[in-house]
Amino acid sequence: MFILAEMKNVTRILPEYFNMKLNDAIAIELNKKLANKVVLNVGLCIALFDITALKESFIIPGDGASHTIVHFRYIVFRPFMEEILLGKIRSCSQEGVHVTMGFFDDILIPPSALQHPSKFNETEQAWVWEYDTGDGNTHDLFMDAGDTIRFRVTAENFMETCPMGPSGLQEPQEGGEGKVPYSLTGSINEPGLGILSWWDN
Repeated sequence: MFILAEMKNVTRILPEYFNMKLNDAIAIELNKKLANKVVLNVGLCIALFDITALKESFIIPGDGASHTIVHFRYIVFRPFMEEILLGKIRSCSQEGVHVTMGFFDDILIPPSALQHPSKFNETEQAWVWEYDTGDGNTHDLFMDAGDTIRFRVTAENFMETCPMGPSGLQEPQEGGEGKVPYSLTGSINEPGLGILSWWDN
């Protein structure tokens, strides 16, 4: 679920941090820049793990800050394909079951990847597995918001997003809403996967 990504960056240190150890100042700046951000084709950055190398520092004319070339390792959320994870159902829609990990919300289990047969209940706004009891009857098993769910990661999608505007908000894009930079697709259509309470007994 978590990996160590080796990265390189030219880190700008403001004069107000010159009284600190260089490693500490760089750690503050790297976490400020990367924590809780998605790096394209890398994943969701969580926290700095360590600094592996510091190269030369230099000052650019007209800029009082120092700039240091840094090699470091960062803790990144990026599950491998077929990994089994636990999450909570955030909501359900015609698109499928939307799952959250608490710190990461962009997980979708599409209808084709639910236990078969499943149907969407408009009134309850929940997906329902029509479980065959084996005696010719079915029993409705609801997937409600807040339920803990076990799912298998089947796909990931990275999307280039447009730069942030002056307000810190993503600039609107032609004909659409802001893109999600990183999302996962999951599946529960096999024994042992789905709502945990289904398999407790």
